[in-house]
Formats: sequence, structure tokens, C-alpha cells
Amino acid sequence: MCGRYAITLPPEAMRAAFGYREQPNFPPRYNIAPTQPVPVIRPHDGGRQFLLMRWGFVPGWVRDLKDFPLVINIRSESAAEKPSFRHALTRRRCLLPADGFYEWRRSGSGRQARAEAFLFRRPDRGFFAFAALWETWHSPDGSELDTVAMLTGPANGTMAAIHHRCPIILDPRDYDAWLDADATPQQTRRLLTPPPDDLLEAVAIGPAVNKVANDAPEVQAPATADEPGPIEAAPARHARKATRPPADDGQGSLF
Repeated sequence: MCGRYAITLPPEAMRAAFGYREQPNFPPRYNIAPTQPVPVIRPHDGGRQFLLMRWGFVPGWVRDLKDFPLVINIRSESAAEKPSFRHALTRRRCLLPADGFYEWRRSGSGRQARAEAFLFRRPDRGFFAFAALWETWHSPDGSELDTVAMLTGPANGTMAAIHHRCPIILDPRDYDAWLDADATPQQTRRLLTPPPDDLLEAVAIGPAVNKVANDAPEVQAPATADEPGPIEAAPARHARKATRPPADDGQGSLF
């Protein structure tokens, strides 16, 4: 779940909302997809730092990206027990800023299968932050790749009609507690709860979001009477395998 999200508000608004020192400049993104570089906020030198990471968590012990599944969501209930995530949960917690994300409600089967896309956003259109974990993967050739994935939990009342899982969205008052490097997983566990039912609204949208090449305001246009489209056009819930990034993987430029 949550295989696409959006950051459409200007850079100045995001910097004001999250209080990092850097002053990045970036265009609006309406259809952020796995393996792309995404903005991450983590603690650094007594403050907060903005940087880009690949959306798709890779534990440090992985030898070859091609042999490890693409992990874009991490189950909060079991992260502390999983060797792939428990060290990151202890020392490498971060925020993934967003002002919207997408989910698909699937119905029917076979030729009758359909998928209806929904945009989830705050009613005031403001920012929110996913609780996330990051890790630096060291390639055998000596290069490094910073990677990240968001934590998920059971759906809240707003999400439940669409999908049984929901991203963990932190209360802004809990950002510092989540980013505190000295806090233990036991201390931060209380933060890993579904968001309040009234935090987000769900808007049925058209099928443009299904194609990653579509990255314009039309992606968030409300659905028309003849939609949703066929389920085959919607992105898969879970990518099966990660792919090795190309020589120029976009990490040096924002989005």
C-alpha cells in the first residue's frame, strides 16, 4: 500500500513546516514513485537536515540490489523484531514529508476487476510527515546509496474502506520525539499509531496516477462518471524485486 505520494507545495512552505537549515529548490511532484529520490528529514548536528534518499529501503548487509525485494513500506508492528529494520528503528528514524498520497480500492476479479484511485490529503491542504526509517547501503564497488521506507500500521476509519493498511503519520508535536537519536524503540512505540480519522480526507480521482510518467496537477483531478479504470492499469501493491540504479541515478539532483 501507499505506492505513490505527492509534494506539491513550494519549498519555502516545506522548510517552514519542518524547520531544516538547507534551502533546497524543487518543482512540485504529483506522482512520486518507488526508486525515485525523495526528500527526507533527519536529525543532524543538533538540528534537522534535508537530503535526498532513494525510496526503497536496503539493509546494510545486502550484497546485491538485484537479489533483494523492493521495500517501500515497513510494518510497524514487526519492525523491532526484523533483522532488516531493527537497527534502523533504533538509530535511523526520519520523516518523509508529503501533502498527499494515493491508494487504490480494488473490486471484482478477472475481466471484471477494477481499481479506483483515491487521493488522501489534509482538508487544509497542508503538509504532514510519514514516520520512516533510513539506511545507507554500501555497494561492493565502494559507492554508497542512502535509502528510505515509510512505516505502516492498521488502517484508521477513513482508510479502512479503501485499504486495510495505512501509513504512520506523525503528529507535528511528536517530530522531535521520533527523531531523538537517544530514544529507544520502546519509547517511540507509542507514536506508531493510525492517524486520527479526521486528519485526512479521501478524494476519488481519475486513472492518470496509474502511470508514473504522469506528474502534473491533472493527476489529482476528481474522477468522472465513467471511471475507475481497469485494475491492470494500477500499480502493483508490492514491487517484487529491486533494480540496480543506473550510473546516473538522480541522487545528485532534486527529483
